[in-house]
Amino acid sequence: MALRTQRYIYLAGSMVRRFHAAQYLRNSNVAVSNFEADQFLPYKKMQETLDRVAGRLNRPMTLSEKILYSHLDEPDSQEIERGKSYLKLRPDRVALQDATAQMALLQFISSGLKKVAVPSTVHCDHLIEAQVSGDKDLARAKDLNKEVYDFLSSTCAKYGLGFWKPGSGIIHQIILENYAYPGLLMIGTDSHTPNGGGLGCLCIGVGGADAVDVMANIPWELKCPTVIGVNLTGKISGWTSSKDVILKLAEILTVKGGTGAIVEYHGPGVDSISCTGMATICNMGAEIGATTSLFPFNERMTTYLSATGRGAISEEAQKYKKMFTADEGCKYDQVIEINLDTLEPLVNGPFTPDLAHPISKLGDDSEKNKYPMDIKVALIGSCTNSSYEDMGRCASIANDALSHGLKSCVPFNVTPGSEQIRATIARDGIIEVLEKFGGTVLANACGPCIGQWDRKDVKKGEKNTIVTSYNRNFTGRNDANPATHCFVTSPEMVTALAIAGRLDFNPVSDELEGADGKLFKLKPPIGAELPTKGFDPGEDTYQAPPADGESVTVNVDPKSERLQILQPFEKWDGQDYVDMAVLIKIKGKCTTDHISAAGPWLKYRGHLDNISNNMFIGATNAENGEMNKVKNQKSGQFDAVPAVARDYKANKIKWCAVGEDNYGEGSSREHAALEPRHLGGVAIIVKSFARIHETNLKKQGMLALTFANPGDYDKIQPSSKLSLLNLKDLAPGKPVECEIKNNGSSEKIQLNHSFNEGQILWFRAGSALNLMKEQAAGGVC
Repeated sequence: MALRTQRYIYLAGSMVRRFHAAQYLRNSNVAVSNFEADQFLPYKKMQETLDRVAGRLNRPMTLSEKILYSHLDEPDSQEIERGKSYLKLRPDRVALQDATAQMALLQFISSGLKKVAVPSTVHCDHLIEAQVSGDKDLARAKDLNKEVYDFLSSTCAKYGLGFWKPGSGIIHQIILENYAYPGLLMIGTDSHTPNGGGLGCLCIGVGGADAVDVMANIPWELKCPTVIGVNLTGKISGWTSSKDVILKLAEILTVKGGTGAIVEYHGPGVDSISCTGMATICNMGAEIGATTSLFPFNERMTTYLSATGRGAISEEAQKYKKMFTADEGCKYDQVIEINLDTLEPLVNGPFTPDLAHPISKLGDDSEKNKYPMDIKVALIGSCTNSSYEDMGRCASIANDALSHGLKSCVPFNVTPGSEQIRATIARDGIIEVLEKFGGTVLANACGPCIGQWDRKDVKKGEKNTIVTSYNRNFTGRNDANPATHCFVTSPEMVTALAIAGRLDFNPVSDELEGADGKLFKLKPPIGAELPTKGFDPGEDTYQAPPADGESVTVNVDPKSERLQILQPFEKWDGQDYVDMAVLIKIKGKCTTDHISAAGPWLKYRGHLDNISNNMFIGATNAENGEMNKVKNQKSGQFDAVPAVARDYKANKIKWCAVGEDNYGEGSSREHAALEPRHLGGVAIIVKSFARIHETNLKKQGMLALTFANPGDYDKIQPSSKLSLLNLKDLAPGKPVECEIKNNGSSEKIQLNHSFNEGQILWFRAGSALNLMKEQAAGGVC
């Protein structure tokens, strides 16, 4: 621990920064992070704000309400109604991962502001492709992405952000280890930002434009969430793990059941889950569409804070424990009961994270549904499950197998969550065990979880099964192969299944044959919650911003293929959108992966025009059931979706896209909104939206509309001409009239929207960023 302390003191001394937002007035002597010695816990101000809100509401509050409302910009006048009112909030910090940070920082640069207004960090975790092994893959990534890393590093230095270099680890693990604290309100440009809920934070995934608002000292807007209470009883034991809690909840609520809600865990079962286990549960809450998830402050969090060198934070939090505990008698909009004593290990998938199979039924279900029974690759780690505890429990299973002469019979990939985790499990012999078991340790990065995987063992289109401890398993998510059946489960279950190599193995009841020919059962996994020797910080991978970054130069080569300075979108011209073409009518699930694929496209995340060549290439065209093949209504020829969109734009033909339920679920990537806007789209019309994507569309000046009657989806054909009428009268709660023209006939339908007055100004200005610039310049929209 001495090395860690020395490193923190050295770095903190170089961080002489002052943020001007009101919530950062010093009201505690306890720093929020060992990397930010001049930023202090805001508990006193939070309590004062909360007391004012409590006096107005005069009712018991849930924990999430307390944290959220204690960050209100105008607590005395803010309308507060769950599911209806829009809250103006002052988040404590912003976190950005390198793929989304590029566009967010390009937007921030174009705003003309000189420094971020709140503590902010950038984390290099998305651009490292898994190919050979950790060290080699990291070195390759540093070389391939040098232009982008240099841009991010210099931009952070110039505008006052902390910069975590490639190899430091996954954003959510770094936040948990260094910046999360009970009561924190943080936004992050990644959908799995809610991971911080494991330390009693409200951490919410957003698009880059939202991050720009907060970094520019503009109040952040969020529709007041409803609150789902999950009452945990019993105790986790045996083969059941914390991952099974969220896998079960995904089965109960489905991928859209948490939309617009915060999931708040409570009950006696909470105390049987470690801090990092709680983070796992909150992390994967993104897969049910939840705004975020959190746990109440307890002893497991105190232990974790102390182990990560932040014991003073837990001592200060104890003084405000009532603020971090739900009031007795508080009301939830929905309550779900989960008994941990009877919770069976689950394996969810394929192709969706809410299709749950109890391990006792997985074999039968796989046979019935003709899933490929043989497992091709097993993968553990990722931002969801890469804690010291996770790795230790997997090592106990591996040791058990090795003692009987067995090891993984399939490729077994291990992703440490951070450099600190990697260094600590290396020191404690866990990596040695996993490598003897047959494991390959990958870089401290997202890797295969987000499609950064140069997979060679199967051909594209070849049907196969993989099992992972990741959080997301949409079609083609991990390896760009639509025929890969990905199942998500706990890292312990992944390790056990890797030994048998088949989906019909149940380690709870089934036996294995050892090298000596004798049958044996695997022992239930065990592992220390935290390292007894303390954490080893490993290699120093943090760059603090200088006290004054004004002299730092940020260069973007106009000829760059990776980075492109953003140009403002055109303002709305005040006219209705008449006779829009339907670029694509999408059939079935359409996630942000379908709209803007990751994997090899990640390298273009800072270049809007280049990355727009992946727009909708993964979405299924309702006309022909094919992907990336739509009819150009002008020429009558079929072509790739981006090519048709570019042709429409060149010919000044406005277009829209039509979709089904929960459109835009999954990642927070705002490119899925920027690309349609860039290529001439003006509206997205669907049955329902996922929260983050709907906001992202609005931020970029797009009309995000939903069918008043979902059955009207069937009235629109790929050849239809659509008109959105009376847009000058667009107002909150007022439907938009849409005229559909089909082969000489026409009819009108109603489209709903969730725009408020401020968001309508974004539309009129052409984007939220345009409006920010106009207001800064004294213009009127």
